[in-house]
Amino acid sequence: MTPPSSDYTARHLSVLEGLEAVRKRPGMYIGSTDSRGLMHCLWEIIDNSVDEALAGFGQSITVILHADGSVEIHDDGRGVPVDIEPKTGLSGVEVVFTKLHAGGKFGGGSYTASGGLHGVGASVVNALSARLDVRVDRGGKTNGMSFRRGEPGTVKDARTPSPGSDFEPFLDGSRLDVVGTAKRGVTGTRIRYWADRQIFTPDAAFSYQDLQTRARQTSFLVPGLRITLRDERRLPGTAGESGAVEEVFQHDGGISEYADFLAPDTAVTDVWRFQGSGRFKESVPVLDDRGHSRMAEVERDCEVDLALRWGIGYETTVRSYVNIIATPKGGTHQSGFEQALLKTFRKVIEANARKLKAGSEKIEKDDVFAGLTAVLTVRLAEPQFEGQTKEILGTSAVKAIVSRVVEKELQARLSSPARNDKAQSALLLEKVVAEMRSRISARVHKETQRRKNALETSTMPVKLADCRIDDKERSELFIVEGDSALGTAKLARSSDYQALLPIRGKILNVQKASVGDMLSNVECASLIQVVGAGSGRSFQLDARRYGKVILMTDADVDGAHIRTLLLTLFFRYMRPLVDAGRVYAAVPPLHRVEVVTGGSKANELIYTYSEAELTRVLAALEKKGARYKEPIQRYKGLGEMDADQLAETTMDPRHRTLRRVRIQEAESAERVFSLLMGSEVAPRKDFIVAGAASLDRERIDA
Repeated sequence: MTPPSSDYTARHLSVLEGLEAVRKRPGMYIGSTDSRGLMHCLWEIIDNSVDEALAGFGQSITVILHADGSVEIHDDGRGVPVDIEPKTGLSGVEVVFTKLHAGGKFGGGSYTASGGLHGVGASVVNALSARLDVRVDRGGKTNGMSFRRGEPGTVKDARTPSPGSDFEPFLDGSRLDVVGTAKRGVTGTRIRYWADRQIFTPDAAFSYQDLQTRARQTSFLVPGLRITLRDERRLPGTAGESGAVEEVFQHDGGISEYADFLAPDTAVTDVWRFQGSGRFKESVPVLDDRGHSRMAEVERDCEVDLALRWGIGYETTVRSYVNIIATPKGGTHQSGFEQALLKTFRKVIEANARKLKAGSEKIEKDDVFAGLTAVLTVRLAEPQFEGQTKEILGTSAVKAIVSRVVEKELQARLSSPARNDKAQSALLLEKVVAEMRSRISARVHKETQRRKNALETSTMPVKLADCRIDDKERSELFIVEGDSALGTAKLARSSDYQALLPIRGKILNVQKASVGDMLSNVECASLIQVVGAGSGRSFQLDARRYGKVILMTDADVDGAHIRTLLLTLFFRYMRPLVDAGRVYAAVPPLHRVEVVTGGSKANELIYTYSEAELTRVLAALEKKGARYKEPIQRYKGLGEMDADQLAETTMDPRHRTLRRVRIQEAESAERVFSLLMGSEVAPRKDFIVAGAASLDRERIDA
């Protein structure tokens, strides 16, 4: 057990004077004491292992979440130094785990670039742990040391390791024990620690999902590195609920593969890889021979590596890293990247303004970044971060270096004479200009809406049969297939709150059309105008004119195709409407069964919505001995119904059935849209061939 306070000696003081500050103000070092801070401690230890792999000393890392709340990290790097550090007289292990601002990442001797900088990672984790055990394999031996809340000592475990085991601190001098032997040539570090529940909140817990994300990200950023995750906690509701679960992450394609993985849409360009470097000088404090601090000017190298690709969508995904540490809030490297991207596109588009029909308007950042997926990494020694959490890079010279590299490489790619590069550049420039036109159009539309008064309704398409009420929550827009269905629907609707917009035939397939083609298509433009909320990046859900948008197409193959084309348009350019559950598909009946009642009583009409339902209805009627007229009417189009039938079955809220269109998983939906409506024919052909055997030939109009 820990000795009473009367045994407190100078030895304790020398070890704890720095780490006590960490325990008193943990938020300064790890951001918070909830799950976020707990995970940050884990990242500190993992990043040290990754730095070894990044420097070329190690190929595998294993992270184990134990059932007792502890976490264990193994790597096959060089191992923490075990020899005596001359200035302190302590072993390298004790220096690393008890001294703030101590480690191999200062001075550039051990790591040319590393994720850790401040030298507080391991020591902070140690200070905030109820117990921490270190095992180091070096020189054929396994060396070990244990700590309790930052203080080194000896642990006596009864059966299994526990933070509550008897602990005896070192009083006169510490020692690094040899606890076993290691195979020849085997090196590495094993760390297991129990977070101190006196520091962290009761609900703080390790997130396996965050670990997965970080492991996958790191395996992309360090090609060839093998990261194994193992969860032994058996937490309810997780994949490891019934037993230990293990995953392995390894990617050899680097950030090019990462950009492809992150991209949410169909590609306009291939993944473009830009690399370059630059040098800069900065003043840093160094210690002279007498131990006094003085400023000295040093020259640094900065390596830039960028993978980017544009897709047909308008969502932007940019991930930036410094020495494989994520900088989610950006920093000077991301600012330089964004500045160079905008500057280069403006220059190229201005030079080709006549050919691209760009006009005099200037390209803005949003136009260039629409549909962009980018992974930016920079590597440099001793980067300056804003805070220990390393979320923002602060080294100012990096901005100019990144900007120069990106500008030079992108300019060369956009002006490349190679056939493939030339074709992709043309498509990309056209997309950027189309995004600019879309933004300007949305702005003009918004200004027009503000100026518009009640008498200026003539801007809507002539074919729109609008409703009378202004309450958009009650109003409904029916998109109907063709003019014949429009005529019947006009008689069937309640003109008070139901609007009708006919579309002619099959609209443009926007999955493989450019933004410019979509905006110039009459049907698509009319639909976007009538909905009234804009399109793409400028779409505003609150600006919509109707509470429900209902797709009312025929119950045949062509109707299903038209419905899919419409849904593709909504998914690509009016996505928030779908996400909010405002898009519906009408469910018209397939059959009408007229039951003969006899006498003066009118015949009873029964509508069925599938072949199976029709079979059940007919069987029930025959069982009761009821007669029905033959042949049974099969509706192939909405135009075959009269107004009363259409109102009763499909449009009247008291009797109709609507199918709400929901996107439970956006990625899955995107894959289906790409398969059915995308520009790649081969996957669609395979899909058709595979499903040909299950096709009902009776449903084909031939």
